[in-house]
Amino acid sequence: MENPIIRRALVSVTDKSGVVDFARALSEEFGVQIISTGGTAQALSDAGVAVTPVEEVTGFPEMMGGRVKTLHPLIHGALLARRDLPEHLAAAAEHGIELIDMVVVNLYAFSATIARAGTSYQQAIENIDIGGPSMIRSAAKNHDSVTVVTSPAQYPELLDEMRATGGSTSFATRQRLAQKAFALTSTYDEAIFRWMGEQIVQDLGAATAADEPLAFPLWLNVELERQAKLRYGENPHQDAAVYRIPLPDASLPAGVKREDTLAYAEKLQGKDLSYNNYLDLDAAWAAVREFDAPTCVIVKHLTPCGIASDADLVSAYQHAHDVDSVSAFGGVMAFNRSVSALVVQAIYANGQFVEAIIAPGFTEEAAELLSEKPNIRALVTGGMNPPGWPVDYRSVEGGILAMQADAVGQLADSLQVVSERQPSPAELEQLAFAWKCAKSVKSNAIVIAKDYCTVGVGGGQPNRVNSARIAVEQAGTAAAGAVAASDAFMPFADSLEVLAAAGVTAVIQPGGSNNDDAVLAAANAAGMALVFTGVRHFRH
Repeated sequence: MENPIIRRALVSVTDKSGVVDFARALSEEFGVQIISTGGTAQALSDAGVAVTPVEEVTGFPEMMGGRVKTLHPLIHGALLARRDLPEHLAAAAEHGIELIDMVVVNLYAFSATIARAGTSYQQAIENIDIGGPSMIRSAAKNHDSVTVVTSPAQYPELLDEMRATGGSTSFATRQRLAQKAFALTSTYDEAIFRWMGEQIVQDLGAATAADEPLAFPLWLNVELERQAKLRYGENPHQDAAVYRIPLPDASLPAGVKREDTLAYAEKLQGKDLSYNNYLDLDAAWAAVREFDAPTCVIVKHLTPCGIASDADLVSAYQHAHDVDSVSAFGGVMAFNRSVSALVVQAIYANGQFVEAIIAPGFTEEAAELLSEKPNIRALVTGGMNPPGWPVDYRSVEGGILAMQADAVGQLADSLQVVSERQPSPAELEQLAFAWKCAKSVKSNAIVIAKDYCTVGVGGGQPNRVNSARIAVEQAGTAAAGAVAASDAFMPFADSLEVLAAAGVTAVIQPGGSNNDDAVLAAANAAGMALVFTGVRHFRH
């Protein structure tokens, strides 16, 4: 079957960006009859685009406050009739159904509506689109003949194709657009499903809400869009790809932006990323967002090998690099400020091989310097979200784990000094820094810090005392006068005794062990300050 020439298009959009120019091009360049509804028809008419109101096609006015306007056989018959079946065409002719070749529809902004403070239940209900999804699904089902357009981003490519073909679209294009259309309706229904589940939980009361957290519904549909194929997986013989969750801005918590996430970061330069690159970048990006001061985080194999905060990024980078320059070689880096040329010059001066760098921005001079080493991947987000994330997903064989992402947040209200010696104000500041670092180290994590820089990092060990020994060994003489953080309680005094013997003066940990008294006794015997947070930060 030949690709049909587009002669009639139904245009009904909530997002009207670009629709006037698109409809004008359809009408004036290709002679397409534009059928439209309500506000879209008015906008097109006001712009001088020839429009046929939908009620002239159906013979019925829009009614019931706009709930019913396109739900009519003269619309859906025009979309669903198969052009290759004579009986369909005969039925259309018998009932006066003129075929529609293109549908341009996007949906009521349901997610944006429910995200607005003060939205009532009835307002949310009225923003559940019925006619739009129905037309999208009819057109997408019949994509053999009908082109379904669901986003303003699709307008330019469609016009280019129509100009190249004399007014038609290819089957490959219609098939691809149909798949995106079904993805849209699926996501839309999922948003309604989740919202209604929240209303039911709220109506049933607090007890049910506690048993069934709103972030974790009984049924979960996660739409994923492939962003890119990756160079390889964990190993070169494994294929891999990265997917991102299409995140409507209205669905995100206040202060969180989609474009500031790793999955949406723009790659300024460099080779294709691998699976391991993304994992390391995620670990570094999650870690650096915990800090307010200019900070550099260097990660190797999912473990921070250097974290430092300072008055400027150059100093922060230099300290983070120097604490473990061997591990830093071949690592990835994250910065919480825009990277300047001075930072890049410092990296080059150290002779450091860098797999990837992620930052909110890069100055023009920094980008020019980086271009001298085109294999370095440079990713820019444009901004930074607060630490943590609404929900993290992780695959297991045959399923998915979901949890609220971890973040340290504010410490002042939760700290409890349990030792005889009170930590000094300077020690408290260093303890807070070490605590934020420990959250990003594989459990069992022990972090030794001094002057807002990690000097010893031990983690990923089956027992905590070995992590303490690794951290002490790495810190060497720098452990003297430093502080330490333990991501979970110390089950025995041995870990603290290892730190005390190295000269660590203060320790922060959650507390809550059956042996807290023994650990506290060891701290008091060593003259150490011991602070409990009451919060654990395992990172498996």
